[in-house]
Amino acid sequence: MKTRIAIQGVKASFHEEAAHKYFGDDDIEILECESFKKTCEMLKQGKADYVVMAIENAIAGSILPNYNLLRDYKFHIIGEVHLNIQQNLLALAGTKLSDIKFVESHPIAIRQCDEFLSDYPEWTVKEGMDTAACAKSIIENKLTNTAAIASVAAAKLYGLEILEKRIETNKKNATRFLILSNEIIEQKNANKASLSFQTGNSVGALANVLQCFAEQNVNLSKIQSMPVVGRRNEYDFYVDVEWKKQSDYDAAIRKVLKHTINFTIMGEYVKNEKV
Repeated sequence: MKTRIAIQGVKASFHEEAAHKYFGDDDIEILECESFKKTCEMLKQGKADYVVMAIENAIAGSILPNYNLLRDYKFHIIGEVHLNIQQNLLALAGTKLSDIKFVESHPIAIRQCDEFLSDYPEWTVKEGMDTAACAKSIIENKLTNTAAIASVAAAKLYGLEILEKRIETNKKNATRFLILSNEIIEQKNANKASLSFQTGNSVGALANVLQCFAEQNVNLSKIQSMPVVGRRNEYDFYVDVEWKKQSDYDAAIRKVLKHTINFTIMGEYVKNEKV
């Protein structure tokens, strides 16, 4: 029986590429979803075995709505994937740059290509559900005046021509994806964790927590704050930490528990080195 992976978007999207990088090419079934919330519902209802979810991009930053989904659904993070993201301008075969009036893509992909798009102020830029879905729409609707920002894989799958290659502003453009599960899956040799917590509102409350990690030689690789809904001046903190010795991490957690509220280990997993 194939492993069912829910992704936001359609085939040839970067989410599908991330799924194959983590799970391999064999014995997986990609479940296309129109939104990140839909992927979570698929996992919650048992219609998917895992979700692959983008959480941050080197250019566009953190995908904040997805932190809300992590909070609301309380899934377990069992792994991560880093992908180099190369964006391209795709159109129907025979289309010229001078024919283009509209450019469509996912809003984050559009932000990744701001510099290129600024050279064509006459184009109308439209946000779509997904990079590959925008490419698919061009071929399905025979849009002769529209281009999509998407991957080489999308161009191949949907039979589109690449008008311009590598149009992302930063050539080190990368996206980090999380692998989510309904169940805790113990990861041997785990060396990274995603945690969430709240602190008191006193002076130095957050600094005390961060000091606990530093004292145990645990590296804080990311910190993200999100307002607690309905509570003024209160925040959920999401942090990623990395360690070389398990005992250092365990000691840090014991210390942190004394300084935090609603502390949650969202997942402990093996760090994926950036590509």
